[in-house]
Amino acid sequence: MRRRDFIKGAASAGVAGMLGCAVAPLPGIAAAPKIWDGHVHMNGVPGATPEEKMAYLLSAADRMGIERLVLFLGMQLGPNDPTPEELRRFNDECLRAIRAFPERSLGYVYLNPNHLEFSLRELDRCVKDGPMVGVKLWVARRCNAPELDAIVARAAELQAVIYQHTWLKTGGNLPGESTPMDLAELAARHPRVRIICGHSGGDWERGIRAIRASKNLVLEAAGYDPTSGAVEMAVRELGAERVVYGSDAGGRSFASQIAKVVGAAIPEASKALLLRENLRGLLGPILKAKGLPA
Repeated sequence: MRRRDFIKGAASAGVAGMLGCAVAPLPGIAAAPKIWDGHVHMNGVPGATPEEKMAYLLSAADRMGIERLVLFLGMQLGPNDPTPEELRRFNDECLRAIRAFPERSLGYVYLNPNHLEFSLRELDRCVKDGPMVGVKLWVARRCNAPELDAIVARAAELQAVIYQHTWLKTGGNLPGESTPMDLAELAARHPRVRIICGHSGGDWERGIRAIRASKNLVLEAAGYDPTSGAVEMAVRELGAERVVYGSDAGGRSFASQIAKVVGAAIPEASKALLLRENLRGLLGPILKAKGLPA
């Protein structure tokens, strides 16, 4: 199937979904895929409360055939270096959203290594003693810093998934923003812990190469433009088992990010791994430990 025909078909399916029509199998795959979206935010989504925002996200997810959403951060994007009080507020908002829809949503606790002791307590509050199943690390401190070691070690004890934002900006990263190269350093210190490399580093060609030798790193194809060849290169260089789908909604649309996978020239079995099974496998141990459906 030509890529131009796929894009036209995906656009038509998106319009039909917005009008409330039934979701048909997406072009390029034999049947409608089963999808777990590993990267969703409330920021930019309609609604006055976490519950309203999550309801809106799920209504859009239903139109795209997405089964479960992984949510992190709060109702607003917030500062790059949040205080303990801000972290708690963001995490409380996320907790409200996932508790309102426990069968469809999962959450990661947002931590800041610049407030290490608080972050370790927050990790216990939200994961050990709460319903969250992973850790979200953003741009407060580069992830090759030694402060990350205690967070990674504690998360591993709890079987929590670790998600690290990475980027390679043309004009230079934010002061505490991590690159895939930084994450490879952290991964080398924790070779038995699997960590998600968020956004593929944005500059995905460099990001893929940067983590290729780090067998415990999993690449996320989320939040950058749906560019031809990105997913194909990731699967070719890393193997389909080391790549996961995410959307970065509401900053990105579900449809454009799913299109990266369903429009890729990779086997149908690999698409199934990226869209659901790889993330499901990463989350499997903690879901089982918490008695949550997998």
